[in-house]
Amino acid sequence: MSRAVTPPSMPGATLVLDIGKSNAKLALIGAGGDVVRSATLANVSEPDRVHGYLALGVSRLEAWLLAEVPSLLRGIVPARMAVTTHGAAFCALGADGLVLPPIDYEWDGYGETTAAFDASLANFGHHGTPLLGKGLNAGRQIDFVHRRWPGVAELIRYWLPYPQYWSWWLSGIACTEVSSLGCHTGLWSPDLNRYSDWAIARGIARRFAPLRRASDVIGELRPRLAGSWGLPPGIEVIAGVHDSNACLARYLQHHPAATIVSTGTWCVAMAPGAATGRLTPERDELVNVAVDGRPVPTARFMAGREFARLSAGCHPDEATIPALQEVLEAGWMALPSFANGSGPMPDRQGRILLQGAAAAQGIDAVPMRLRAALAALYCADMTMLLIEDLGPRDSTSSDATMPVILEGPLAGNPAYLAALSAALQPRSLLHSADTLEGTARGAWMLAWWQVPTANAGGTPSQVQAPSREVAELLRAHRRSFFACVKTI
Repeated sequence: MSRAVTPPSMPGATLVLDIGKSNAKLALIGAGGDVVRSATLANVSEPDRVHGYLALGVSRLEAWLLAEVPSLLRGIVPARMAVTTHGAAFCALGADGLVLPPIDYEWDGYGETTAAFDASLANFGHHGTPLLGKGLNAGRQIDFVHRRWPGVAELIRYWLPYPQYWSWWLSGIACTEVSSLGCHTGLWSPDLNRYSDWAIARGIARRFAPLRRASDVIGELRPRLAGSWGLPPGIEVIAGVHDSNACLARYLQHHPAATIVSTGTWCVAMAPGAATGRLTPERDELVNVAVDGRPVPTARFMAGREFARLSAGCHPDEATIPALQEVLEAGWMALPSFANGSGPMPDRQGRILLQGAAAAQGIDAVPMRLRAALAALYCADMTMLLIEDLGPRDSTSSDATMPVILEGPLAGNPAYLAALSAALQPRSLLHSADTLEGTARGAWMLAWWQVPTANAGGTPSQVQAPSREVAELLRAHRRSFFACVKTI
């Protein structure tokens, strides 16, 4: 659904396409950074009957864009278009478009086909990629296609990361960008700033289009698309960026010592400047690659999925401070994990405790009105695990100079904010009050990376510490939670 805010006269406007795992969003953003109009579509993956795997709904997204863009623009001509998408997705591009649809990373039908690729991930220090389940290591997807359909693979001119596929769809120009290559793929060596040994030896590296920076203008909108959308020629298209790294890019220049926590389907904690040597790949920790090429120690868990499972019918708005206090006073606790295969304890089965004893009914034992607050508390506990795993930047830095900046849906959750701010003290917790998500905001900033811009979206604000009573309950809870986590 779209909404109109201003008349169709807007020099320097940008159209941002933000494709997350759950939703795709379009945002028309003015030169000053204000969101003018927006539209959202729920993503749907579809079984590909020809190849037998679960595929991302590319055709559905294309049809939506063809219909929605002119409706959204309504006469406004954007100067540039920028794309950001989720990771672990690559598109096989042939002479006339897609050779086969991109694999959904949640499909799990690889069997022993990619055993050789999995073995290559033993050298974590080289590629910074942990061995992940399903298709979360996108190199596994590519290796699978080449082994399963060698004839089809011969038709592939380029493997394009998902953001660059959509930039190609807009512009007709194929390129590759490091933030997607370095996103737990096994395809890139962050320290060497080149393709991984496996990708070179397997012949995969030569199947990628030329590297461009995420902020580069790669070309102009295809004449065919411009004509169908009623737009003049000359609209520039940006190379595109992996979504978590778009969020990080927003803060690289002005908050270089901050740990950025991007929330959504995934909670991703990124600590530029922290040591990569302390990462533990078995805990879903990895080395991301920022848009400027620097290695970024990263830890994550599937917060959106786990929050939904723990809320179990309770609306997220019920995660209030009074509800959190009631959860703490009653002694409810959730222990990981509720989305197996990811996070710091990927093989553990989630449990619900009451006063230290397992609740046989699980989440059904928790009063409905308290479930969202318990989910928020659990997500704060897990976020703190990630932040502590990433560790400090160096021995000379103080907590005051290393804030944690929170982006995404959990940045507006009162119970989560209270629990995380109490756990972080004396380190400060800031949160974005921007109405535009950090992924889309970062993509917009990258579209104008070389042009000085005002601090669109506002400066992140300090999260207020909870009351003394709630803070004491949180401290006691945190001691119990970490004691339980260390014993499981």
